Amino acid sequence: MIVILVHVQVKKEFLDAFKEATLENARESLKEPGIARFDVLQQEDDPTKFILVEVYRYHEGTITHKASAHYFKWRETVEKMMAQPRFSVRCYSLFPDDGCWETLPSED
Repeated sequence: MIVILVHVQVKKEFLDAFKEATLENARESLKEPGIARFDVLQQEDDPTKFILVEVYRYHEGTITHKASAHYFKWRETVEKMMAQPRFSVRCYSLFPDDGCWETLPSED
């Protein structure tokens, strides 16, 4: 599994709009076959900071995700909301093993 941690800091006036756009992107992302999990975390002591935890089953899933219409819409929508450019860290999952990652059910 490939895990990407995307760190985002949002301007305070855009918190609600950012959360709405990001949750929509997360829900759509879970429909992609290459994504095992997509978590949206908000920092407890600084609610302007978020971490998106994207878990991909294989490398090609990362490419497919970035080419999706919902990702493009999210990227264009939230760009002006960020207090600074987002950054990501790519990791390989050592634990849990590949069989333990769960995909949340779609809200369809």
